[in-house]
Formats: sequence, C-alpha cells, structure tokens
Amino acid sequence: MLNIDLHCHSNVSDGVLPPAEVVARAAANGVHALALTDHDDVAGISAAQMAANEAGLTLIPGVEISVSWGGQTVHIVGLRINPQHSELAAGLHAIRLGRIERARRMGDDLARAGIAGAYEGAYDFAVNKEMVGRTHFARWLVAHGHAPDMRSAFRRFLTHGNPGYVEHEWTTLENAIGWIRASGGMAVIAHPGRYAFNARELHLLLDAFRALGGEGIEVITGSHHPSEYGKFADLARAFGLKASRGADFHAPGEGIDIGRLPALPHYCQPVWQGWPELEPHFSHSMA
Repeated sequence: MLNIDLHCHSNVSDGVLPPAEVVARAAANGVHALALTDHDDVAGISAAQMAANEAGLTLIPGVEISVSWGGQTVHIVGLRINPQHSELAAGLHAIRLGRIERARRMGDDLARAGIAGAYEGAYDFAVNKEMVGRTHFARWLVAHGHAPDMRSAFRRFLTHGNPGYVEHEWTTLENAIGWIRASGGMAVIAHPGRYAFNARELHLLLDAFRALGGEGIEVITGSHHPSEYGKFADLARAFGLKASRGADFHAPGEGIDIGRLPALPHYCQPVWQGWPELEPHFSHSMA
C-alpha cells in the first residue's frame, strides 16, 4: 500500500520545519506522496519540490484556505494546484493581509486579560511574518508558562469565548473553491470533525461545498479521533465525495507525525485515484 499524506505544514505558515525538512521527514517516514498545504500561502512549494526530487518522493502542490461559513472558520485544502495561478495568488494575498490585522487584535485581547506581549511573542515565533496565527500564539503561551501544552493553550485562550479569540471574516467558500478550481486543483474539506456544527449544519456545508465544485473530504486526519473515521467515511460516500488522508502535521511532538496514519476504509474512493503522477509508485509496488 502506498503511504500518501495530503495535509502538512511548514514554517511558511504555522509549522516549525522549513519545507525541505518537512519533505525529508516525510521521506524518512516512508511517505511516497506528500502534499504541502500551508495556510493561505504557497511560498514553500518550490523548495519542497526540489527536496522531493532529491528524495524520490512525489510532491503534490497544495494550500489550506481559510473560509468563513455558517458563523465559523472552515478550512478548504486545495490539492494539485498551480501555485503561480494569478487568481489564486491574489486571493491568498488578500487573506494574508487580514491575518496580520487579526493577530494584532488577538494580542490586544490577551493584553486586556492580563497577558502582555503576546503579539510580539507570536510574531517572533513566526518565520513568515505575514502568517502570524493562533498556533504561534499558542507556542508563545506555552513557552511563557501560561499553558502546559498546545492543546491547553487553545482550549483556555484561543477558542470562542476565551481570551485571545477574535471574530474574523475570512474569504467565502465560493471564492476558495473557485480559486482552487481555476488553478487546476481539487478542493477538499479539511478535518470536518473539528467544526462545531450539528448534523444538519454539517450536511448543509457538504451540500454547499459539492454544489460549488468541491470534490473531497478528509476522512483520516490527525485532527480526528479514530472513532470518527467511520462517520466521515460514511458521509463521504453519502455525499458523493472522495476521501482524503493527511496528518495535518505542524511540528515534531505536536499531534500525529507525517505518514503515520491508518489507511482509508476500503469502501472509500481516494482523492488520488487516477492521478498520473502516482503511477510510477503504483507500478513499482506491483513489480
């Protein structure tokens, strides 16, 4: 079986490893094909591609786009995108400008709660200064003793109703899917189990996503508990969506490592079915 991981992050967004090191880690973990899906930025793909060529690994150009839908933030992964596509690039640039403004408001909110210096601290943690986000704030909060670990930092400070969480309007679902498709890519809903939607709201999201041209949903992901795998596999089948698999790797020691996930359920149609760039791996595995 091929080891395909279609969701990971480098320090171009909120990961800690440079793109080439992400690829090297994936290769060391036996990954055959990897998608680099940094938040709202594709600047790491070129370096990742060079590293993948050296490692004999297939790189799938990707991105994870921040969307506002149903009063929540939803993430849409684009796979097999053209990172140079002008419409996609312009859309991502606009989102990054909004990220900077949001980060400043998060710092102000934490300061009002008695935690000073959070914005400056998160800014220092971010290699790409356009991409200061909640993960950088969480790392700073842990480093300065405000939380024992990343999960606690998010739970206590950076989620709805807690200090450090601010409302922000991202792009629309229609825009995100449109940019991905215009660039030749496939749109996939990232970690659907993370969103606080009830069953009806989740079904409405899947209906809207499919109607706009979305094609896939993450079933096996580091953001899902194993007990959820079957639920999202069944939803993929019920809504005619292909199934994806990705660790959502950010850093060693934070969540599941690259390529360390179980296989998709046998009845799922993988998002990668028919991708010609994977044919050499399939041919080699059958030799």
